Amino acid sequence: MSNEEIKQITDLINNEESEKVKELLNDLHPADIAELCNELDAEEARFVYLLLDNETAADVLIEMDEDARKEFLEILPSETIAKRFVDYMDSDDAVEIIRDMDEDKQEEVLSHIEDIEQAGDIVDLLKYDEDTAGGLMGTEMVIVKENWSMPECLREMRIQAEDMDEIYYVYVVDDDERLRGVFPLKKMITSPSVSKVKHVMKKDPVSVHVDTPTEDVVQIIEKYDLVAVPVVDSIGRLVGRITVDDVMDEVREQAERDYQLASGLSQDVESDDNVIRQTSARLPWLLIGMLGGIGNSMILGNFDSTFAAHPEMALYIPLIGGTGGNVGTQSSALVVQGLANSSLDAENTFKQIGKEAVVALINATIISMLVYVYNFIRFGANATVSYSVSISLFAVVMFASVFGTLVPMTLEKMKIDPAIATGPFIAITNDIIGMMLYMGITVLLS
Repeated sequence: MSNEEIKQITDLINNEESEKVKELLNDLHPADIAELCNELDAEEARFVYLLLDNETAADVLIEMDEDARKEFLEILPSETIAKRFVDYMDSDDAVEIIRDMDEDKQEEVLSHIEDIEQAGDIVDLLKYDEDTAGGLMGTEMVIVKENWSMPECLREMRIQAEDMDEIYYVYVVDDDERLRGVFPLKKMITSPSVSKVKHVMKKDPVSVHVDTPTEDVVQIIEKYDLVAVPVVDSIGRLVGRITVDDVMDEVREQAERDYQLASGLSQDVESDDNVIRQTSARLPWLLIGMLGGIGNSMILGNFDSTFAAHPEMALYIPLIGGTGGNVGTQSSALVVQGLANSSLDAENTFKQIGKEAVVALINATIISMLVYVYNFIRFGANATVSYSVSISLFAVVMFASVFGTLVPMTLEKMKIDPAIATGPFIAITNDIIGMMLYMGITVLLS
């Protein structure tokens, strides 16, 4: 929504012109209404929600920004949350909003849910880690038994479908609730006389375990072009399903988290967060960068005589430091991206380092030669700077490439998010090592 539209509706809310606000809301998608509510304070948002029907209100709440939604729910009584919102949500969406509440409020909300079966499903889902398939799944599915006849199957499908908004797949289970296959809807039309479901089902469907990390779930859905994937427990029983819209939220959140880590933000932060939160997210890496800068100055301070003899060497300090940081960040970013999309395996560390070394050799040769030509023209063939800068650049590019590849792959093996290796960490480290190489090579050539 545009700022003008938001201001128009805000003015109507402040004037308590309910009918005009309701008329405007009727033409909006729930996602647009959620965008509006993100810009309102909690009381203004409540005014909007009172004008919505229950199903639309539930959809809007799920689409809201997490922080704005949390602030809004804090002013609502538990009974209202349960009967106004949770009763009209899928189980995975209900778990998403209840998980952020403290334990006491969770219990209060659950106690007011009218559908005991839904409340039970939510309690079961809350037990799973939110970063696993179990924490992401919903329990709303159309399920048929493999030994059902076709008429029996169709009758049961109609009954189950009445309570669902979307049907992605029809899952087939045995008498012990273990996943056996997927019932192709096309067969329902083309083969209505087939005696048993098991004769037409697609066997051994792609599935995930309840403990499968969400990153792996994303990759499986992408790899097999699925719109939903079934979730099974340790003995193969069907317990839920994850839809593509659920994983898209996870993909976006993961991308934002990795981007912020690579940019030197130590925690999840938004542009509209308060000053204290933004400062605490930025300050740690800035302090590390400051320490890196002090370290660099201490290194350079030990070479006063070298600078006195060759003052032109100081001109190339930014070049050495900047090139090392850029090369290291490029290498680590490619590795992190490869690890994230599974195109790169941490087990092949040495193979990847070898490949990166070849690329670095080519880049280092080109860069160092170009700088040598420039210095040859400017200072002449016998000048120390002509050789030291070129050799230092070559060494820095080689080191930065290998280091930028090795660090994230090592972190991946250690089960640490490799995204923290990109950005400031690599740049600061390469800057310090680059200065040490530069000054050491200069001293040797003097």
